[in-house]
Amino acid sequence: MQDRTTKEEIFSWVKSLFFAIVIALICRHFLFTPVTVHGESMIPTFEDNNKVVITKVSKLEHFDMIVFHSPVSEENHIKRLIGLPGDTVEVKDDTLYINGEEFKEPYLNTNKEKLAIEEKLTEDFKVEVPKDSLFVMGDNRRKSGDSRIYGFIHKDSVIGEVKFRYYPVEGIGIPK
Repeated sequence: MQDRTTKEEIFSWVKSLFFAIVIALICRHFLFTPVTVHGESMIPTFEDNNKVVITKVSKLEHFDMIVFHSPVSEENHIKRLIGLPGDTVEVKDDTLYINGEEFKEPYLNTNKEKLAIEEKLTEDFKVEVPKDSLFVMGDNRRKSGDSRIYGFIHKDSVIGEVKFRYYPVEGIGIPK
């Protein structure tokens, strides 16, 4: 009798562990996944080796921070989504315009403060985002390989949207 209860208890634990692993794998593959930030293209928003969680089921909007398969390497990149399909994106005199409307970019203030007077953080340009494409830029505009360099990214290359930073400890929370 004792042997049977022990076997049932072990089977119950194995079954529970199996279901927990399956649920974790499904969540990681289809809903959420952890990602490590590499490089300095998003400073000061993200530093090298920050760890974030992305969601794979978001509706993408302007200024979302997204992780995507790089069009120029085997790496994944993290950038800010600036232009959606059909948008006209323009930067003139360090001011961003999307479809003719001016947008403030407070996440650039720290990098702008380091510039000399009359120096620009972002060079002037104007582009139209094609169908099924996105235009992305890093927050550290002078040190970011982004759509200004390698062009538009295909919307299908997006892995997910950054939702939460969990490392370093002093930076835990929802990134802005």
